[in-house]
Amino acid sequence: MLVDLSNAVGSYLHDVFVTRLDWWVLLGFVAQAFFTMRFLVQWLASEKAGKSVIPLAFWWFSIGGGLLLLVYALYRRDPVFILGQGFGVFVYLRNLQFVLRARKQGAPA
Repeated sequence: MLVDLSNAVGSYLHDVFVTRLDWWVLLGFVAQAFFTMRFLVQWLASEKAGKSVIPLAFWWFSIGGGLLLLVYALYRRDPVFILGQGFGVFVYLRNLQFVLRARKQGAPA
């Protein structure tokens, strides 16, 4: 029984991470890396400041990751992912617009 489960898990992992690996999956991994970087950037900036902050790079990584994941979702034809990422990119762009406007006016972002 344990051997069957081990074989099933091994077969599943091989199918997901080897058999299905293509350029679209690699794009998905790059997009996910952008999303991971935004949290790393935010965490490090907050640690440095000793309080919660959202640096400009957070929004750039959010937009980059969101756009790449949207392209990936469109290719995969996943309606939930398409709507979620499409809306997210809109929110990230709007937040970036607020930050850039405040910087242009000399206000702290």
